[in-house]
Amino acid sequence: MNLKIAVLPGDGIGPEVIAQAKKALYAIGEVYNHEFVFEEALMGAIAIDKTGNPLPEQTLNLCLNTDAVLFGAIGDPKYDNNPNAKVRPEQGLLKLRKELGLFANIRPIKPYKSLIDASPLKREIIDGADFTIFRELTGGAYFGAKTLNEEGTHASDLCEYSEEEITRIAHLAFKSAQNRRKKLTMVDKANVLETSRLWRKVVQKVSLNYPDVALDFLFVDNAAMQLILNPKQFDVILTENLFGDILSDEASVITGSIGLLASASLGEKNALFEPIHGSYPQAKGKNIANPIASILSAAMLLEHFGLFKEANVIYQAVEKAIEYKVVTIDLKPDSKFGTNEVGEFVSNFIFSKDDLLYFNNDNVHIGQSTIV
Repeated sequence: MNLKIAVLPGDGIGPEVIAQAKKALYAIGEVYNHEFVFEEALMGAIAIDKTGNPLPEQTLNLCLNTDAVLFGAIGDPKYDNNPNAKVRPEQGLLKLRKELGLFANIRPIKPYKSLIDASPLKREIIDGADFTIFRELTGGAYFGAKTLNEEGTHASDLCEYSEEEITRIAHLAFKSAQNRRKKLTMVDKANVLETSRLWRKVVQKVSLNYPDVALDFLFVDNAAMQLILNPKQFDVILTENLFGDILSDEASVITGSIGLLASASLGEKNALFEPIHGSYPQAKGKNIANPIASILSAAMLLEHFGLFKEANVIYQAVEKAIEYKVVTIDLKPDSKFGTNEVGEFVSNFIFSKDDLLYFNNDNVHIGQSTIV
């Protein structure tokens, strides 16, 4: 298979973690005879600094004319800490989602057995948790009309949804549930919000097409609590943009680190793959950022194009890195391994996955392995 992939490294640690995802894809291409052509472009704070625009037209045109987008992270303290900034890095990402029609964000949550104790939650609570969050991505308060009066004392963000917007992601979520444990939980605030009441009405209507999937509902405040109290009850969670943003980040504590969570953003024609963590500017250039989420995003890219065997090899490589404790300091505070070393381990496993002697456990632990 030949794929042209737009690469948007972005800001902070984005370029460092994206480099490791590219290593994994390069190894997959070599081993399985695929050709991945990467073309990089600017987005985010770095794009503002160089062009004045968080999403330059050249970048948007590239993304519209490639098979998929591999994205790093955006954000910079000079914009985050300035409430008066008129142009912000996040505006570029929101516009890109809108222009590409990326209406569904999919975030799998499943802790690794050897990292369960890295989570702040008790082992008995999270062991066995395995669910996926479907977050609507192009509607709601993030995209609604925004107002601020001349005095700067009154502001509003309009939350809007249409039946069509809800229907299209609901079908994706129900289809996913059919291939999992056949349970879907709709998260809303229907006791207060009119948009949430529309969500319930539409999702109930869509559910008639999937009689084999059990449907239940939770208010978002209760859902936030249940994610911590009993995450194993969930299979597929479906929710709107704002709630999904918050809940999926909260769910990252189940895995022990937000640096482990990948995501796919899908539209009718386009697809974007990204880690869910931010730009972590404090770690920029220090070789300490966890690249696993970015590498797993590359695996989700492969799955999107039907390359399940290849994606599974990346999953195996990540499992092996975690098993051998070839991880960054967020997962093992005294780790001697950094961003680049984790990426090298994964890519070398892909090249030699059947040669377990190549990964001598003792050597890896004491930092003597030639592969790192």
